[in-house]
Amino acid sequence: MLNITKGKIDRPVKCVIYGPEGIGKSTLASRSPDALFEDVEGGTAQMDVPRLDRPGKWEKLIADVKEVAATPGICKTLVLDTADWCELLCIKYICEKHKQANLEAFNYGKGYQILSEEFARLLEALDLVIAAGINVVVTAHAKMRKQELPEEAGSFDRWEMKLTRQVAPLLKEWADCVLFLNYKTLVYTTENDTKKARGGKRVMYTTHNPCWDAKNRHGLPDELDLDYSKIAHIFKDGSSAARKSDSPLDQLKALMEKSGVTEAELQKVVADKDKYPVDTPVADYDGKFISGWVIKYWDQIMPIITANRNSNVNEPQGFNND
Repeated sequence: MLNITKGKIDRPVKCVIYGPEGIGKSTLASRSPDALFEDVEGGTAQMDVPRLDRPGKWEKLIADVKEVAATPGICKTLVLDTADWCELLCIKYICEKHKQANLEAFNYGKGYQILSEEFARLLEALDLVIAAGINVVVTAHAKMRKQELPEEAGSFDRWEMKLTRQVAPLLKEWADCVLFLNYKTLVYTTENDTKKARGGKRVMYTTHNPCWDAKNRHGLPDELDLDYSKIAHIFKDGSSAARKSDSPLDQLKALMEKSGVTEAELQKVVADKDKYPVDTPVADYDGKFISGWVIKYWDQIMPIITANRNSNVNEPQGFNND
């Protein structure tokens, strides 16, 4: 039977903040509620913020994000700093795994297809963080690209995230809010009727423009001063009581539904690993076991379930049975 709901859904925010070097992306992100940095770039050394050890590998990054989702009370906002450095880790992982020098070495653009699929794993892990009641802020550098319009004469400069054409759309679609930070130059006319620029006021753009990408689902004005107080109201501050959906069991149920996994399929894997008897309902699994084993190793559990479906119970290499 269809379950129809109505009204707004109160959940943490998925926010992307990007802009040119030194504009204040990390500083703005640090103002979000109880922020914890996954400092992939290593750019917060001069900031007094809580941070995780810098991940040197793609798999470590994925594991860190899942660990945050599985650790109640660790923070109210996870800041991923920056998306372009995450992409570099992803590309390095893919090239090493497939023994290629770079993505261009793959035939027929297959390397970029793999990149898109692999980066989606990070977004799925971030969705677990959202399901745990934690805001997610992703920062990214900006780059300028010449935009050509076939039906128009001439061209113009356009700002976009410093990501490949495969990853940038994924991140923009995933986010509720994409904020573009830049300097707004004020032009004035002198007494000699000449134009001069002054200022360089820092602003946030919140809606799409031919010259930049931006969006928001919170009714923000098109332009705001670069001041956290202007966007503070969109963040879930974690002050309310923990919701039922924040429990490890509900996180697991959402993950099973998204992956198309039945309870019986999961019970078989858990039983084969001597964790619980095969007839133990998933609802009776201990919360710490769900967070610290099932959710943590979900990427390794799924291939086993797929193999079981094909009557091949061989486990993927490197599966951790601890």
